[in-house]
Amino acid sequence: MRFGKCVVYCLATVIAVCLCGCEKIDSNRIPACSVNLPLDNQALWDTYGVHGYGRSRRFVREIHEPGNFPYNALTYTGFGGILLISGLEGQDYNTPLAYDLACPVEVKSDVRVYIDSETFEAVCPECGSRYDVCEGRGRPVSGEAHQRNFGMEMYRVVPATYGGYTVVRAY
Repeated sequence: MRFGKCVVYCLATVIAVCLCGCEKIDSNRIPACSVNLPLDNQALWDTYGVHGYGRSRRFVREIHEPGNFPYNALTYTGFGGILLISGLEGQDYNTPLAYDLACPVEVKSDVRVYIDSETFEAVCPECGSRYDVCEGRGRPVSGEAHQRNFGMEMYRVVPATYGGYTVVRAY
């Protein structure tokens, strides 16, 4: 009889830990917009890519940022623009990662995060939320986003045939 109570207690404890310990991050708050940023040859990647942990670059077609980037009719930069940053993926410390620049709390295309140069976290200038974009896949670390479990929208960075990468929407 004692064994049965122990099993029931252990099972109840495991279920409680699973239900309470798993907070799902909502990373789908940004409206779905087309994403196609071709940095798909070595020359483009060398000029506009990110080289070294924490290095970042912003791409916003609507305001032509960066100003000398060769945007064309097939280039799309999502809802608020694209944040391209070099971070950790698996064991590789120089993996290019991409996110929508729009803050998932504000959900406005013109409220764009910036990178804190000391922590390499993305920071919203409006609500002050901070996100781990180098190692945490856009996970919120403080502010309203952390309280509400809102993460940044992540895009796929696909290696290109002739060097470089292409940033596309992750479905």
